[in-house]
Amino acid sequence: MRCKICGITSYEDAMAAIEAGADALGFVFYEASPRYISPREAKEIIKRLPPFVEKVALFVNSDAQIINSYCQEAGATLAQIHFGAPDELYEQLFVPYIKVVRAKEAKDVLKFSDEYRLVDAYCESYGGSGERLNIDWFENIDCSKIILAGGLTPENVLALKKYGFYGVDVSSGVELSYGKKDALKVKEFIKNAKK
Repeated sequence: MRCKICGITSYEDAMAAIEAGADALGFVFYEASPRYISPREAKEIIKRLPPFVEKVALFVNSDAQIINSYCQEAGATLAQIHFGAPDELYEQLFVPYIKVVRAKEAKDVLKFSDEYRLVDAYCESYGGSGERLNIDWFENIDCSKIILAGGLTPENVLALKKYGFYGVDVSSGVELSYGKKDALKVKEFIKNAKK
């Protein structure tokens, strides 16, 4: 399973995640989040990173112009769209993107089933809440294009193997505090996810 470590706010945390085997890092461009980072701050981290690691910019309630310009400024390689955006927005993006499904009930996990998408637990705030999805919702469905998020930890990620998820995305489950990662937990999470 591919692993994304989200809510990166420092170069040290970014490198610790990469050295532990992370495939992608997430940068939160949503000002209401305790893990918010500005595009300029993200750029300072991203420009020092090694190649072949996806740099994902997370957006909530933004327009296409903001998404395009922030991604360009920061050097992000993928936009993560964390809200119900209209089709027109996607058509205006110059950057590759992934849609997020905030699942309230079992049928929600089938949304956008013909494309790669991130499936997270629904909560009033956006992302990083530690809310866990009902894993039974993924029984007997094709999970090969799903990146699972929501309430994941180094301990519970092991149990996901049988579902065949494309990847997993963690933020609060590997933190010491908001935006500050625990390098040991990150290492353990990635090791267990890729076992």
